[in-house]
Parts: sequence; C-alpha cells; structure tokens
Amino acid sequence: MPELRHHPLIAVDLHGAGLHPQAWRRPDSRAEDLFTAGYWTGLLGVADRAGIDLAFLGDSFALASTGHAEQRGQLDAVAIASRAVTSTRTIGLVPTVTVTHTEPFHVSKAIASLDHASLGRAGWQVDVSAGRAQAQLFGRKEPQDDEDLWSEASEAIEAVRLLWDSWEDDAEIRDVATGRFVDRDKLHYIDFEGTHFSVKGPSITPRSPQGQSLVVLGVHDEHSRRVAVSHADVIRISGLTVDAAGRAAADISRDVVEAGRDRSAVRILLDVEVLLAADHSGAARDLAQLENWAGTGYEPRSLLYRGDAAGLADLVANVARAGEVDGVTFRPLALPSGLDTLAEAVRPLLRPDGGDVRLLRERLGFDRPTNHFTRTGLSA
Repeated sequence: MPELRHHPLIAVDLHGAGLHPQAWRRPDSRAEDLFTAGYWTGLLGVADRAGIDLAFLGDSFALASTGHAEQRGQLDAVAIASRAVTSTRTIGLVPTVTVTHTEPFHVSKAIASLDHASLGRAGWQVDVSAGRAQAQLFGRKEPQDDEDLWSEASEAIEAVRLLWDSWEDDAEIRDVATGRFVDRDKLHYIDFEGTHFSVKGPSITPRSPQGQSLVVLGVHDEHSRRVAVSHADVIRISGLTVDAAGRAAADISRDVVEAGRDRSAVRILLDVEVLLAADHSGAARDLAQLENWAGTGYEPRSLLYRGDAAGLADLVANVARAGEVDGVTFRPLALPSGLDTLAEAVRPLLRPDGGDVRLLRERLGFDRPTNHFTRTGLSA
C-alpha cells in the first residue's frame, strides 16, 4: 500500500438503503426501518465509533425518483441529525437544508441549535430546490433558472453567517444583581439587504460553540461552483478517475484563490461511490444483482470503487497523492451492511487522535472564526 503523506479526511454520505436505487431489495437492507429514528442513529453510530470525521445527510423537497420500483421518500435531515446527537460522540453531523423555499432566519436557527445540542459538531450542506414541481409544493414563487437559484443561495449563506454572528460570544452575562441576562450592546441587527432577501436580525439563538458551523457545498455546475469557491468551508467534487479528480481539485483551488480567499480556508473532498465485499468477485456479483433488478447498468456520478478493503485503502492513498484533494466522501451503494464493512476498512486511514477532537471545525483544521461584529467594531 502506498504511504500517505497525511491522514485524509474521511466523510460518509448516507442515503436511504444505499445510493443505488434498488438497494432496498437486498435481504440485508432493513428497508422496513428506513423511516425510523433507530435506523439512522444506528448508521451514524457505526460511523462515529469508526472515527469517521463527518457524515452528510441529504434532503430535498422532491421525491428522489418517479419509479415505483425504486426507493422513495425520506425523513427531515436536520431532525435526523438532532436525534443522533446523544447517540454519537465525535462525528460531525451535516444535514442538507435547501434555501430556495427556506428563510435564512430558519436555517440559521436550525443549524445553530444543532451546534449547541451537539457541543460543536454541526455543519450545513447547502442546496437549492430546482424545477416547477418543487415550486408548486409551496406556491409562493415561480420556478427559477439555475443562475437565479444559486444567486439566491449565495445571499442566503451571507445572511445566515451574519445571523450566526448577531450574538457576540460574551453576549450572555446572566447578571443576577442587575437583572440582565444579556448585554444588549452585544446583540446586533444584521440589516442584510439583497436581491432575494431582506433580513434585519438579530437571531434568537446565541452564538454556537463553533461560532460558525461549517458550510458545505457540492459542485455540480458553474453556478454552484461560483458559490462554493466564494463561501464554502468544505467543497465536494466529483471525478470519474483519480486523475480527473486531481485536475478538478486543482481548478477549485485556483478559483478559491481568485475569489480572494486563502486555499487553507477550504477543504476539498472527492465523492467516491463504494460497494465493498470480501473480494472483487463478490463486489462484482453484488453490483450485477443491483443492475439486474434495475434492468440497466449502473452509471456512477463520480469515482466508483467495487472491491475489497485493501483495494479501497490503495485508492484513498492514490487520491491523497492527487495534489489538492484533502479527503474523500464515501457514498455506499448499499446500506446498512455497506457501512459496517466500510467502517472496518477505513479505520487504519483515520487520524489516531481524531477521537480527542470535539469541535468539527477543529477536527478539520480550522480556527474558531472571529465574530463579524467584533472584527468590524459595528454597534448594535
């Protein structure tokens, strides 16, 4: 196995019975438990005990598929993450909250509350709600094109970050003698004015343990890419080969710098779709079964690994040598058994001191950010 120059960041993206739409048909899928809290806390507990750095929980207002033979439906990602707070210890909990039909105030409160409840392990994966079907669920506005959706998302991130900072760290004074619970001078109106949002603030939630929860964006097109390089702490990329991933990461790194940011302020993670078995032939049989149920070959959206644990370790080592990639996000094609196998496979790749780091920002090598209003000296 090639030697790693550093311990890569390891994340998992948990999707229903697995990323493959036919994974629910496997006898070990526990499909009957998909909409129970225990299923999700069980998955997150496995990842947590393995020492995995962070877990992504996808969410959308749209049904994942129109096919009746495919898995459909999902629980709220923030609710799942909140439920898992007490059953996990160190793993970062990063639910998706879409911004197209969700107000920045509500997003800021939900993620800040999760950060308080988890003692500093929350992140926010940003996404948009595209298409007429999702717009019609709310009936508040017409469908938007991609450029407008991501322009709105950019504003939402700015507003949410300001709301997170609208309480200074020492705003809570709890002064019994004077009867003051907060120092009013350390709560701030954010007075955000944009094309899509006008938000006065302040938040009703005190600044959370991390100060700013991690903001995560996946790069899917030029619009999401523009927002990611300007605002994200963690950027998820795809690439069908290690070389392609290395080139994509180098391009993202360049764009981050061109956006006026320091490359060290961002972590780049490569999505890796994974199907593990005892050996390569076993993994090939498992994939063939999924494809047989689907009636079509599986087309990965990013690098696909099917094989045994040793080969997976080699792959991660090769990705780590690809230059600008800081780690990987594993997307198991089948759950929960795929996560059990993955957890054992990645243990040797994880940092030995990872369990001693509680704040997610610290775990990823970030400092606690200075409050915007303290830094600028703006008054309440």
